[in-house]
Amino acid sequence: MSRKSLIYFVSAFVLILIFFIAKDTFNQPGIEDMKAGFTEVAKYRNANNTGPVQRIYVVTIKDSVWKEMEDYGNLMPHTKYGNTKVYFFMQNTNVPNTLQPGEVNFDSQFNQSCIALYEKSAMSQVAFNKHPF
Repeated sequence: MSRKSLIYFVSAFVLILIFFIAKDTFNQPGIEDMKAGFTEVAKYRNANNTGPVQRIYVVTIKDSVWKEMEDYGNLMPHTKYGNTKVYFFMQNTNVPNTLQPGEVNFDSQFNQSCIALYEKSAMSQVAFNKHPF
């Protein structure tokens, strides 16, 4: 094989490799690909950037697909040594519009409507609870 043929072969191989890497990068599954129909209703993030960051989300869904709810929680942002909570409610139910930090994040009147809670702790330990209240 001549030197020129080798350069063409390696160049073609590198271009094909770059094409497949770019294709896989831009075709990653995301929230819009899930079938449960997630809608974010409320969110809270504390303004503390030097200490633990607390993120809380309220999400409504059309269908209670447990695996997709856990996958949705895994896609939510999380900060090292922070805490992320995602409360799931069915659409057209009683849903909180405001959230507050701490152990209790919304009024207890909404507890019966909550069907699941996803929580990622400060040490990145995941807990997914069905009917947490």
